[in-house]
Amino acid sequence: MKDLQLKIQIKECQMNELSEDEQYLLQKAIESTNNSYAPYSHFCVGAALLLENDVVQLGCNQENAAFPATLCAERSAIFAAGAQYPNVPIKMLAIAARDTTGQLTEEPVSPCGTCRQVMIETETRYQCPIRILLYGRKYIYVIDGIQNLMPLSFTKF
Repeated sequence: MKDLQLKIQIKECQMNELSEDEQYLLQKAIESTNNSYAPYSHFCVGAALLLENDVVQLGCNQENAAFPATLCAERSAIFAAGAQYPNVPIKMLAIAARDTTGQLTEEPVSPCGTCRQVMIETETRYQCPIRILLYGRKYIYVIDGIQNLMPLSFTKF
């Protein structure tokens, strides 16, 4: 038996270290937290993605008393983009969240496993990595491709 080490790469930065496009997308994700419907968790998540055609698609979490019917912000944005622009890859995805007090989270919030799997499928579908921006008041994570969040992934291949 041998031990394997998996290496992932995540950059930690401040808003002013990002490009104008990255800052804009994060701002849209922050704004999208206000559209969240979270009467059960009171945890409001917003997502904004930038498509190859420069269209920005927003998403936010939508909760439901029948919990499996709940949809995360990331998936709502990805699925809406897929429905409206089925042949256009996603370049970048920004995610922000407000905690139960209504404040933006101090540290970045990471996508759930289901959202990660959808992101893997999306990257595989378009053969294009997605740049991921995770917002926190203290710092922002910049991740180049979902493989850096989920190094052992399940794909159709």
